[in-house]
Amino acid sequence: MTNLNYSELFLLTIIFVLTVYYSTFLIRILRGLNKLEHCKRNGIPEEYISVIVPFRNEIVNIQSIYESLTKLDYPKDKFEIIFVNDNSTDDSLQSIHKINNQENVKILSVPEDYSKNAHKKRAIRYGIENSKGEIIVTTDADCIHNKNWLKSLLCYFDEKTAFVSGPAEFLEDSNLFEKMQKIEFAGLVITGAGLIGSGRPIICNAANIAYRKKVFYEVGGFLHNMNLSSGDDELLMQKIFKDTDHKIKFALSKDSIVKTRSNNSFNQFYQQRKRWASKGLFYKNKSLILSLIMIYLFYLSLFIQPVIGIFSNIFFFSFIITFGLKVFLEYLVVRRGLKLLFDISLIKYFFITEIFQVPYIVIMGLSGAFGNFVWKNRKVSR
Repeated sequence: MTNLNYSELFLLTIIFVLTVYYSTFLIRILRGLNKLEHCKRNGIPEEYISVIVPFRNEIVNIQSIYESLTKLDYPKDKFEIIFVNDNSTDDSLQSIHKINNQENVKILSVPEDYSKNAHKKRAIRYGIENSKGEIIVTTDADCIHNKNWLKSLLCYFDEKTAFVSGPAEFLEDSNLFEKMQKIEFAGLVITGAGLIGSGRPIICNAANIAYRKKVFYEVGGFLHNMNLSSGDDELLMQKIFKDTDHKIKFALSKDSIVKTRSNNSFNQFYQQRKRWASKGLFYKNKSLILSLIMIYLFYLSLFIQPVIGIFSNIFFFSFIITFGLKVFLEYLVVRRGLKLLFDISLIKYFFITEIFQVPYIVIMGLSGAFGNFVWKNRKVSR
């Protein structure tokens, strides 16, 4: 250490601070997972429920989700299903009209001039405005639900609860790329669950969330971010958490899992993750933005350390220590989450996924912050 110059010492200090911060973040998630509780309530909520399914160009999936939702084990006089067409250019709208024979199913189309830039959020908002439910449940058109899904998700509502986040997982795992996607996606869900359990809700997935309509309007709904193509999930959850005294819960039940399809190609994966990453800089809570920046800088340091190590061996050693600590703590988090919700056998793909995670986070972070992306055959500008 005595041979280090000031610039090396300064850089090592920064790496140390970032490593401590990220390690603390992971420990918080692990502790949050251990605080999550299974639902102890029985029965069906008194409130009427509206399940909203926004869709655009879902001809391949529309029949499957229709059958999935209309076969739910839930009294039909206690809920409605609202399919909202967001300017589809294929035959998905005609297809669902053709197969619909249920009285509690509505099919709507968003008016052409209704919040044009909001995309998916405009479809959900239009569905909410035309809903009867006191509790809104949203899911995606490419999802499949088991018959107990709605009961299991709504079980977590009580008088003090305004928002419930549910788990989601990928269906396919026939090849290595799909298996890696499956454990990476599970890791995101586990992270969101642990943060909710820790009392600091940050991320969730719009494929499986529920919230009180009254509270949705109380916090202004999507009005503060209608210019964004995404954010119909975690930005709303964060606003409810910040601006109200209501509780945020995570549905810790395998029955509450919705299943969706993984990406068929790397380009689809890239576009999806860019879209997800694009929300971070629009968080209203500045401390959350600072937290994201610190985590991103930690990953960037893992990318940079081996390069600097060519000129100074100390950075090879710092990389081994920081990367090793990251892998160890993330392994504990993922293993705990898989045991709670998913298939523990997925853990065998953890280490190979870790190899690609650092460059993936660095690239996606930059692309999400500054790049455009394609979503549902739309090119969306930042």
